[in-house]
Amino acid sequence: MIGAPPRWETSSHGEAAHTRPTDLATLGQHNAQCSAASGRWVALGMDAGRMAGFLSARLMTTLAVVAALAGAVLYWR
Repeated sequence: MIGAPPRWETSSHGEAAHTRPTDLATLGQHNAQCSAASGRWVALGMDAGRMAGFLSARLMTTLAVVAALAGAVLYWR
């Protein structure tokens, strides 16, 4: 079962919708993977990604602030 991707059927073709045992097993595996991936390192990585997105969206402003801080440090040194 490791090599085969999960198969999802999202249509009941006009009949009553039924949940198959394989659907529930696949959902259980997905939930287990999500639970295992919710540690502190994952949260830290997500926060770093958000910060990088924030800074890259404001690249010129970020460069100006860094230059101003570097200038201030050199001036008062």
